[in-house]
Amino acid sequence: MILLDTNIVLWAAFDADRLSKKAKATIEDARRTGEGLAISDMTLLEVAMLANKKRIPLHVSLESFLSQLEGRFTVLPMNGEICARAYALPPKYFKDPADRIIAATALVAGLTLVTADAQIRRSGAVPTIW
Repeated sequence: MILLDTNIVLWAAFDADRLSKKAKATIEDARRTGEGLAISDMTLLEVAMLANKKRIPLHVSLESFLSQLEGRFTVLPMNGEICARAYALPPKYFKDPADRIIAATALVAGLTLVTADAQIRRSGAVPTIW
């Protein structure tokens, strides 16, 4: 199983051409082999926030879109271990709580994070694919 960052989920839904070849191949392989694709529950919250700010083009209700995401991905819930790990990440890691929770989710679950975010990749705090 691999964990998808919020930007990857949105690009896959709305603009797949923005995905790198490696990210596309990784996602396709996970689907084909049944390995599975996961998202943090924080991604659902970030999507809701972006929709509320009209930064993503929804053609269905927000609730319907979030339900579709829940159906397509394994949603990994936040827990105490993830919260503690989020703030044990190195100081050079993003200060944004959502990015910390998503990275910590990957670490606690032992998953690689698919992300386009260069700062996350450069931090070396979590294994990434791009």
